Amino acid sequence: MGTYSITLDVNGESYTLQVRAANTLLYVLREQLGLTGAKPGCLNGDCGACTVTIEGWPMKSCLMLAVEATGKNVTTIEGLQGTAIQEAFIENFAFQCGYCTPGFIMNCHSLIEKHPDADDKKIKEWLESNICRCTSYNEIEKAIKAVLRKR
Repeated sequence: MGTYSITLDVNGESYTLQVRAANTLLYVLREQLGLTGAKPGCLNGDCGACTVTIEGWPMKSCLMLAVEATGKNVTTIEGLQGTAIQEAFIENFAFQCGYCTPGFIMNCHSLIEKHPDADDKKIKEWLESNICRCTSYNEIEKAIKAVLRKR
């Protein structure tokens, strides 16, 4: 199987890479770019541990081929340094082991950006796309609401 030259825009940086057509975005981010914040979990789109944003929308990077991300703005947890949602996760104890936390933060950040007036129903709907087995979702909901109140 051959390789293809692609250019990815990740966290405001442009990278030209050689990838196989079958390489997922998650694989390329972790193995070729060293951005290990997106985590391999289920690898079939159920858990959300690999969530990044594409053009500001949450995307499970295990389901997207790297070649599909060409020409799109990709943001990983490494690109969200110092955001309000990260602080709110800390202040509201919205994580325990931390494995799923980057995916949740990416999803929550996108929710806040896309729906700054999100109500309880919208928040619950968005949180359905990620799974955490260590903590309840109450703390995560509190973190989101804390950021929405400050806006």
